[in-house]
Amino acid sequence: MKEESARRSPTAFARHLVVMAKLPVAGRVKTRLARGVGVGRAVSFYRAGLAAALGRVSQARRWTTYVAVAPDSGIYEPVWPISCRRIAQGRGDLGQRMQRVMDGLPPGPVVIIGSDVPEIRSEHIASAFKILASADVVLGPSPDGGYWLVGLRRRPRIARIFDRVRWSHAETLSDTLANAVGLQVCWLEQLDDVDDADDLARLSERAGRRIPSPPNIFS
Repeated sequence: MKEESARRSPTAFARHLVVMAKLPVAGRVKTRLARGVGVGRAVSFYRAGLAAALGRVSQARRWTTYVAVAPDSGIYEPVWPISCRRIAQGRGDLGQRMQRVMDGLPPGPVVIIGSDVPEIRSEHIASAFKILASADVVLGPSPDGGYWLVGLRRRPRIARIFDRVRWSHAETLSDTLANAVGLQVCWLEQLDDVDDADDLARLSERAGRRIPSPPNIFS
C-alpha cells in the first residue's frame, strides 16, 4: 500500500481511523447529487463536507487519521490537510479497496468512514474504538440499507466481511452481516449520508444547525 507519512506510530496496537475520499474535482465526486443540484454545487458540497469531517475527526490524539485517496495519484495533490497521513485506495470495488486498507495498516483496530455524513463527530469515532476493545466488528447503519462506519478489531485475524457485497444497494448491510457470521458485531447509532438531491434537502437544515463551518483546508 502506498503511504505518504513521516513515520509509523511505535505503539504496537495503535488505533487507525481511515476516511475514504476522492480527489474533490468535477466528474469524480457526488455524481448522483450533481444530477439534481448541478456539478458545481455538488463539488462544493463534497469539498465542504470532506473538510468539515476531517476537521472534526482528525484532531484527536487518541487515533491516527489517514485519508485513503482515489485515484491513487491523488495522494500527491496539495489539497489534503497535513494533520492526516495519505494512502492510496488502489483498484477494485469499494469492498476490495476497504479490505486492502484493513490488510495493509499496522497492527491495531481500524475504523473506516466516508466523507458524506454531515452529522459525524469525533465522539462517534471514540465510541467505535471503545467497542472494538472487545467486539470483532462495529457498524454504523444508514437508513438506505448501507452503513456510514465500519470497524474491525483485526485480532486474532483480519476478518473478510466485504466479499460479494452489493454496494450502493438496499442489501449492502445485510450482505456484510452475512459475511460476519460467527463474529461479535456491535452497533453505533443510525446516521444519514448524502447521495442525491433528496438527501441533501432533507439534511441541509438539520446539518446546518449542528455542524460548524468547515475549516479552510482545501484552499
